[in-house]
Amino acid sequence: MRQNLSKEISIFAPAKINLYLHITGKRDDGFHLLDSLVAFADYGDQISVKPAEHLTLTIKGPFSNGLSTGGDNLVLKAAYLLADFIGLKAKADITLSKNLPVASGIGGGSADAAATLLALAELWRISPSLQDLMGLAENLGSDVPVCLTGTPSFISGIGEKIAPAPALPDTWLVLVNPNTPVSTPEVFAQRKGDFPSPQPFNKKVKSAIEFANLLAGYQNSLTSAAIFNAAVIQDVLIVLEEVPGQLLTRLSGSGATCFSIFATKDEADSAAISLQMKYPHWWIKSVTLGS
Repeated sequence: MRQNLSKEISIFAPAKINLYLHITGKRDDGFHLLDSLVAFADYGDQISVKPAEHLTLTIKGPFSNGLSTGGDNLVLKAAYLLADFIGLKAKADITLSKNLPVASGIGGGSADAAATLLALAELWRISPSLQDLMGLAENLGSDVPVCLTGTPSFISGIGEKIAPAPALPDTWLVLVNPNTPVSTPEVFAQRKGDFPSPQPFNKKVKSAIEFANLLAGYQNSLTSAAIFNAAVIQDVLIVLEEVPGQLLTRLSGSGATCFSIFATKDEADSAAISLQMKYPHWWIKSVTLGS
């Protein structure tokens, strides 16, 4: 979603959901090889940019506390990387509205970086090719390239290989995070087991029920490692699996966000309301996946 009001440009940075995630190998440099189906929710962060004489970053929103506005922030890294690529001085006022939990397995930082590239390209009136933007995205992190596309995709390699997924049916999810940050490197370091072969599919499914049945044949290979690092993830999964109407419950990414799939929006909304009443200290959202 894009707006241009008084030279301010705003780009939506949606939550990224790993509907399944298989670790298929490990390179000599330590990076793991992935096979994952990624989709994006209708809820997320927001990046807004406007002209300025210097580069500044302001962070607001429910998850702004503790986030750095220094050069280690992925948003600023994206800004400097794009400016350096085009040979311009990085100048903009950037505002990040942080609505997604930090270090939560739903790609908030990666989506923010991707949105920053798109917003600043428009603000600075430049038109880098998609190939160039993807190259910049790869330098920012393995999840940034797919966040740049913002569409359901199969990812492989270390995240840089992206293929469009078949059209997904209308699908409603409840996302639950126990407000426990999880370190992705620590989860990958803890991961044990064999490396399965990639299993992307070409089948088009017509309903959330059929989709959940298809996904049941897949898994998240990081689940056990994530639970080892944050035992509360097991509690969240147990709670979600007991919710009436849930079709499939799984961990997203390296956690700690878990999700359940529902057949209708009303069921998902009702589940989210009920869960929030029982677990007021958890972050809980009912979302729709974009097609």
